Formats: sequence, structure tokens, C-alpha cells
Amino acid sequence: MISQSRTRRCAPGVVALALASSLTACGGSPPTSAEGRTPSFGPAQRTSYPLTLDNCGQKLTFSQPPRRVLILNGASVGEVESLLALGLGKSVIANAQSYGVSDDPSMVAAIKALPTGGLSTNGNFDVPAEQVLAAKPDLVISTWSGGFDAKKGFATRERLAAAGIQTLVNPANCALGKPEATPEEKRALKNQSTNSSLEFIALLGRVFDVQQRAVELIGRIRARIDAVRTRVAGRPPKKVLIVYPGMAAMNANGLPAVMTGGIYDDIVTAAGGVNAFAGRGEETTRTLTKEQLATAQVDVLVVGRYTPAERPEAEATKLFAQFPHWNAAKTRTFTVVSDSVYLGPLNAVAVERLAQVMHR
Repeated sequence: MISQSRTRRCAPGVVALALASSLTACGGSPPTSAEGRTPSFGPAQRTSYPLTLDNCGQKLTFSQPPRRVLILNGASVGEVESLLALGLGKSVIANAQSYGVSDDPSMVAAIKALPTGGLSTNGNFDVPAEQVLAAKPDLVISTWSGGFDAKKGFATRERLAAAGIQTLVNPANCALGKPEATPEEKRALKNQSTNSSLEFIALLGRVFDVQQRAVELIGRIRARIDAVRTRVAGRPPKKVLIVYPGMAAMNANGLPAVMTGGIYDDIVTAAGGVNAFAGRGEETTRTLTKEQLATAQVDVLVVGRYTPAERPEAEATKLFAQFPHWNAAKTRTFTVVSDSVYLGPLNAVAVERLAQVMHR
């Protein structure tokens, strides 16, 4: 997971027509991309190489599917999980993404089984330039543009290109770590949603020539999310607070990191709720005070687990004792998530889990 400050929706179908028609057939409004449009993910077809595309303003040309992929850390797991969900684990020669916890237990073992290539991170929490170049990958994937910042000791996209190495940034995070980000890239960052996760999966499908797998995976994720949308349609929304106690360093007052805006709001809405701090974004995460938490309306507490050592149930009990007037504290209504609320292939898990506790 990576914050904007750098710490850290229908029936399945194979062809575009099936996906597009399903968007308006289910309950609620059709999901849109970060740019406000309804994305299309088909028809599935073979990738024709050479494949040329623009990625965060960088022109890329692939002559074949990448076979030696290095995944930078970026305090994320969304990129490695997306590759694994598409069955592309064998193309990874070095992976630096891992939390050790997941809302899909199989992901923990699958990530652990990937080679690390002996990578280590520098003082800026990612793989330094020399290690990336020594690994001789044909593709380096970063969750954010800042993963290629020379000032942080990382290899720039230009330096890697000169060595014959392609680079790919998750498009939802182009604006992160990119001072010259375009208005469109800034909108994509601000308006992240579950469709941002799907769009990255679709991009990987093109690059690796697994578009059929990508469209089918996207269809399955959408079907699960929209089944929940249909089930909770018309029910009174509950106020939901998402907190990550293990990320308290993100908050100036030492409080659990409160996740709001973008994809967090989208997931809560899909589950039939309203984020207790809807639309506030990263500034609220950084500056939230105990007084603001005390006056928040909280019907459901969602405790995020960031590392294996954390005890989310105990954290929920602690928060309920601190804020006994919350409706969630009076009813002891809470659930636990880890990686499913971030960009990645597991958003449907979060939507289902939140809906289950909100609308029993």
C-alpha cells in the first residue's frame, strides 16, 4: 500500500459487449474509471508485438512478453499480487513487495515463493539503482513514479531505458513522485477506485499477452462486487471508519492511520456504506486529531492489519474503550482487512467483508 504522501463493478464476460451491457444491468450507478469514464476491458485478443504504449508520459515498446521482471517495493503489494493473479509468477526474477499478511491466505505463500534476487532496500525504502541494474531485468515495475527518482538513490527510467530495460508504473499512481504530473494523472490519483485496480490488470494483460486471462479475472472481480451492490441497494448506509494502527507513523498525532478518499471511499460505497471521513484524502490521514475521531459517527470499525505481528482484535477493543460513544463501540461491530482495500486484485474481498458486517 502506498499513500499519496508516499508512506506507504458487473457480471463477468469475455468480450467488451458482455462487460459493457452488464455495467448498466446491476444495481447502483455504473462504475467509472479514475478519469470519470466507464472503462471497457475487451475484446480479449492476442497482443501484437512490437507493442508501443504510453505510461505516465514515457513511451514504451515491447518486442515480446517480459521474461525477467523486477518488482520494486513502494510500500505496496498490489503489483506483485496482480501479476500472480494473472499467473505470471514465473516471469518474476526479483520481488521486493511483501507484507506477510493478506486477505487471500494463498497470496502470502505465493509471494513468499517468488525469488527476491537478493534485493535489499536503501534508506528510502526501495531498491537502489546498482542492484536493479545488476539484476539485468527486462522490465522493472513500480507502484509509483517516485520509484525511479535518482535523488532517492533509485535508477531513473531514462537510465534503465539506456540499458535496454523497460519500466512500468501503475497508471493510478503516475502523479505520485512526479513533479510534472499532468492534470489527467493528478485526477487519476485523486479519483482512484476499484476500477483503477482493474485497469492495471488489463494493462498487464496487454504487456504480457495474457489478455484473455485479464478479461476473465476482471469479469470475476466485477461480478463479485456488483453482486454485493445489488444485495445492499436501498438499505440505509452505515458510517464506516477504516484505521490501520500499524501505520500510526503516518499521523502527526500518533493515531491509527485513517484511510479515506479514493479507492477507500469507493470500496465502502460498494459495500453499502459511507466513509466516516469521506473525500478527505491524505491530509486527514496526516493531521487527524483525537478530538476529530471522538466526534466522528462510526457504525462500523474496519481495522487494517499491516504486518503479521499485529493483533487487530485487540486494537479494536482498545479503540472501543477510547471512543465508547461510537455506535460501533456500543455494538462491538468491527471487521478486519489487510491488503484488499488497496489497489490490487483483491478489492472484491474487502467489499464482501464490509457488506457482511454492515448489512447482516
